[in-house]
Amino acid sequence: MTKTNSRPRVWLSWSSGKDSSWALHVLRSQDEVDVVGLLTTINQDASRVAMHAVRDQLLDLQAAAAGLPVFKVHIPSPCPNEVYEQAMSEAMTHAKAGGIDAMAFGDLFLEDVRRYRLERMADTGIDCLFPLWGIDTSELARTMVGSGLKAHVTCIDPKQLDASFVGRTFDAQFLDDLPAGADPCGENGEFHTFAYEGPMFEQPIPVLPGEVVKRGGFVFADLLPR
Repeated sequence: MTKTNSRPRVWLSWSSGKDSSWALHVLRSQDEVDVVGLLTTINQDASRVAMHAVRDQLLDLQAAAAGLPVFKVHIPSPCPNEVYEQAMSEAMTHAKAGGIDAMAFGDLFLEDVRRYRLERMADTGIDCLFPLWGIDTSELARTMVGSGLKAHVTCIDPKQLDASFVGRTFDAQFLDDLPAGADPCGENGEFHTFAYEGPMFEQPIPVLPGEVVKRGGFVFADLLPR
């Protein structure tokens, strides 16, 4: 992936969580590409970020704090895989027409996820970037916390993590309290987050904790704009 007159233009796959937020920080720090937008899947029925269950309004505030536009892909819930793939294919067509050279992802070590992304992107003419790939997640989690990144745990899988972890702040104490076998970055789906402060944002996103609910086999902690 090369550009003769300018840096490659990149969209970042944006979940609203700490990993995609840190990927933005890393890409900007390396200064080899130009991140020009975020791409987020939205549960069209609930108007929330898919899986993380973050309100659409908070996503907008977060994108503004990052100084980037966000392109939203609306999908149903539950979403059949063929519907998801069609929606993402249309998004990539839009990206290519807009001069996007690469999609960046905050994946850490799941080979099957990385392989799936590469396979789906192979015919789009858009490259894939994985700026966090292979970093030790224990080290990465501590680096995030040490940088000043702050995130709210919005969702946990109670089959992997006790429900008491939902609604907590992703911080050093949270990492200390994780049980043995839980990935410090939640890469196996143990938990999901909403990042509201850190070096990737121009200003913090003010939030208030909302209600905790159980839905679809997961435990969610709502967040409200302050």
